[in-house]
Amino acid sequence: MRLGSFFAAAMIAATPSLAEDVAYTVDGNSFTGYWAAAEQPRGLVLIVHDWDGMTGYERQRADMLAAMGYNAFALDMFGDETPTETVDHRRAATGALYGDRGRMRALLRAGAEQALARSATTDMVVMGYCFGGAVALEMARSDMADMARGYTTFHGGLSTPEGQSWDGDEPPILVLHGGADTSITMQDVATFATEMEAAGNTYTIEVYSGAPHAFTVFGSGRYQARAEQASWAAFSEFLASALPE
Repeated sequence: MRLGSFFAAAMIAATPSLAEDVAYTVDGNSFTGYWAAAEQPRGLVLIVHDWDGMTGYERQRADMLAAMGYNAFALDMFGDETPTETVDHRRAATGALYGDRGRMRALLRAGAEQALARSATTDMVVMGYCFGGAVALEMARSDMADMARGYTTFHGGLSTPEGQSWDGDEPPILVLHGGADTSITMQDVATFATEMEAAGNTYTIEVYSGAPHAFTVFGSGRYQARAEQASWAAFSEFLASALPE
């Protein structure tokens, strides 16, 4: 199927058999995720949002995945009381979690548990956008790594925090990156690849020429259709490999 046809099919496919917001609590704080169920699920996808929080964008991606035959849960890393309206708000929200990796991992685990509790299948892939991509890699490096069969980052942060490392036993990782990304540079990509090679991990990196940071976000000034469609197709192939029927 051509990329354009594939993308169109994903966008107009049937409504999920069940789609709903999910309220949950972590350490007494309120969070809201989104659950989209497939009629006959082939697996489960955990979605980690960008720095603007869990929005309609993640709901749309979850619906697309459900239409493709995967249960999907978009978790909430910030909580209902965290403001995200301005750039300063978003920097504060993400900075708090980058500075407290224990909290980041606890919120990841809580979201994964919400997803697994609802899914008839527990074979899972974790994916994230921008900030969410960095969070997905945090999970891959953690003691939760084996909860998933693979990890994918769309234009996500790739740096390994001080005190952390890759041990070579992590599940396969897919990196989908824009060649014109000035937030996460090609040097960052090269450093990540060097770390993967040193650890002996299975990984794939796709780079899309001319694509800026956040190239997948529909309707934004950074959206690039060619790169978005190609990256979604690559992710779809990754899912089919990690979560075979």
